[in-house]
Amino acid sequence: MISREEAVRTALSIAALQQDDGGVPWPEGHVDAWNHVECLMAMTVAGLTEPVRRGYEWLARHQRPDGSWPMKLAGGVATELGGESNHAAYVAAGVWHHHLVTGDRGHAERYWPMVKAALDYVVGLQTERGEIVWERDAHGRAAAYALLTGCASIHQGLRCGVLLADHLGDPQPHWELAADRLAHVLSAHPEAFADKSRFSMDWYYPVLGGAVRGRQAFELLDREWSTFVVAGLGIRCVSDQPWVTGAETCELVLALDAVGDRTRAAALFADMQHLRHEDGSYWTGWQFANRKHFPHERSGYTAAAVVLAADALQRFSPGSGLFRDIAGTSVSDPEVCGCVERPSFRSAPPG
Repeated sequence: MISREEAVRTALSIAALQQDDGGVPWPEGHVDAWNHVECLMAMTVAGLTEPVRRGYEWLARHQRPDGSWPMKLAGGVATELGGESNHAAYVAAGVWHHHLVTGDRGHAERYWPMVKAALDYVVGLQTERGEIVWERDAHGRAAAYALLTGCASIHQGLRCGVLLADHLGDPQPHWELAADRLAHVLSAHPEAFADKSRFSMDWYYPVLGGAVRGRQAFELLDREWSTFVVAGLGIRCVSDQPWVTGAETCELVLALDAVGDRTRAAALFADMQHLRHEDGSYWTGWQFANRKHFPHERSGYTAAAVVLAADALQRFSPGSGLFRDIAGTSVSDPEVCGCVERPSFRSAPPG
């Protein structure tokens, strides 16, 4: 475990990366809304009010009229113009998390129009079956396929948006219906998504995002445990490379904590601490065959995942239950999506 003081130091390493315009970049220098929000959430846990304020102003400033954000921005200029659905949805998780941690209703009210436009953009990309395609391109054309990891994150964003809407007295029942339909597809229809099964995120994200709970969650996590978990180091980013990554390990920690498996969660969190730098930041990953940090960088999004995992395990803030408490009921009526039987995750291709 790390102490509260160590978690704050890690959050300060994120604040040190923040650009003058408020964006929190990748090591390569670009900013995207999803990783930016993750970093704001970590700094919110640490009580870094001013960097968080500037970060939400960045989001509001760069949201487009359709509710989306450019896929990548560098120096405040869009360099990739497509709008990813999971980027837009995660903004709702960030604003709801901010409310849970701070109780600041004024902040929630200020950014409610931003959240509302973002989630309406997201549900506009939902297919008849229920999955949500991954982007709308620069010409406004919806993508032809959906991504499982992205949809699992979207599920969390929609659930957070529903809670925020109810809290502010502006219910959005179409978001709840969209989340229910999406949860059903995530839990029952692996064929709805492009095959990215070599990536560990496609393994645990349905649990992390709240779409899968109970016995099915444990079956899902146990199925690929030996594929991705490397004892004493963390989890692989991809199944076919000797490379563990801190962010993915901490997200699995959050998923395990969300289903009450705190023993394995705490052990994995301890295992990945070899990535901690003396200044509180974290190396992105470790190539354990070559015994080198890979890539040779310390990333804000890794530090953010560490802070959120530490908060979940040790209850530093009132927002520590964000990943535990957002599960909802999925739609199981076959007439809703046209399925006759509900295939389980066991029918998905192996990772």
